[in-house]
Amino acid sequence: MREQRSSQSVIPTEQLVLGAAVRELRARNAISQEELGFRAGLHRNYVGAIERGEINPTFRTLLRLTGGLDVRLSALVLRYEDERATPPAEHRAASRATKASGER
Repeated sequence: MREQRSSQSVIPTEQLVLGAAVRELRARNAISQEELGFRAGLHRNYVGAIERGEINPTFRTLLRLTGGLDVRLSALVLRYEDERATPPAEHRAASRATKASGER
């Protein structure tokens, strides 16, 4: 797959899409990154980095995230597949909007 450039490095599109999927599920639960981090046993900065596509989480981390979101792993995978149908430019725009809102 194509990769997207960030200000510091190249972020694989798959990571951007996964991050968007996590962000969407978190928004549906109306919880902050900090709250998701608390529920999943992860630092809020780590959750934010996943959502921005800066980190490629391990399977174990995905299980922790879905536990914190109170959804099945299959729900995250389905959301990922739905997000993959969205053009990459829209993922970058969503990431910039999240940063601009100062969300944590």
